[in-house]
Amino acid sequence: MEGMFTVAQKELSSLLSAMQPICTKRTTLDITEYILVHVAPRELILKATDLEISLQSTMVLESELTESFDFLISGRRIYELVKEMEGEIICSLRNNQLFLNSGGIEAALNIKSTDEFPPFPERIENLMSCEGNFLLAMINKVAFVIPHNNASAALNGMLIECNNSQISMVATDGHSLACVTSSKYALAQESKWLIPKRAVVELKKLLEEHEGNDIFLGTCGNQLVFSGKNFNFFTKLISEQFPHYKPVLAKEGFLPARLVKDPLLKTLKRANCLLAGQFVSTQFRFTPGILKVSLNNKEVGKLDETLTLNEFIGDEIDSRFYSPYLLNGLQVFSDDSVQCFIKNAARPIIFESQDKDYNLTFLVMPVSMTQSEN
Repeated sequence: MEGMFTVAQKELSSLLSAMQPICTKRTTLDITEYILVHVAPRELILKATDLEISLQSTMVLESELTESFDFLISGRRIYELVKEMEGEIICSLRNNQLFLNSGGIEAALNIKSTDEFPPFPERIENLMSCEGNFLLAMINKVAFVIPHNNASAALNGMLIECNNSQISMVATDGHSLACVTSSKYALAQESKWLIPKRAVVELKKLLEEHEGNDIFLGTCGNQLVFSGKNFNFFTKLISEQFPHYKPVLAKEGFLPARLVKDPLLKTLKRANCLLAGQFVSTQFRFTPGILKVSLNNKEVGKLDETLTLNEFIGDEIDSRFYSPYLLNGLQVFSDDSVQCFIKNAARPIIFESQDKDYNLTFLVMPVSMTQSEN
């Protein structure tokens, strides 16, 4: 196998960087540490997989090649070399090695046959096209809730649902839940996919890197695919069923109220300062016009604050919540004031925001006196 081609260091380094979380993840197959490189006369295609998520990236190639060829190369090593080079890199293949020449620098890496590389997804069926920035904004409104290693596999992912009227994304850690819906995009056939947190994290990076570009959402066998201008990102799906979350969003019997967001956030941050890593609940007492917030951590100190409560009409409601859960969710709201709904000490507090593009719902389950150290 012999051939020569030229690549732009900056572009190649960017593609290789996006593949590092994939090719450096330990799997049952050592060969997944390698990237599959397909060299065609006018195109360079890179493929990486860790058996859960896969990424295929493409760049334009300058060459005098007349035929195509493939090889495997260490994903980590070629990235570390390329990122320390500048300008154009002349690549050549000789004696089962890839030579990289740039500005007087010459380095060589051993290559392998592609025979051992896992089968890569093919035959994508595109379902819809949407704005990448819009998709990223939806993901950011719910992804923060996804836990790291929950005992329930279904909670370690984000649910995407589409029907003939809307698209929605949902995530929960069992204590709080975030749901964002939009009527901007829809599918004639109702579909749902539960994608793992790792896929969500890497997809966010790709969307940020390709800001402003349209993204195709599609399927490839049992995988979900997000395709951009020069990439295809594949993710396997979590097979366990996502919890039936819609009943907990029902607000029958709940009373509405409205709070100015910034004072509430500052109160929650001060409450967090008194937790000292302990699971201590914060008391929220709702009365017409006033929300009283209190925390008593016997080992650290006390907090008592009063906030203005608008639009609340009804009897006093006394509930307890873990303040970090509230703080994490309220920080994704862009409104100056937040609409909330409360019923009693046994039911969650529900926050909502609506605009022309999104409907965002965030809820937090209450903490009972027996759960709290208070």
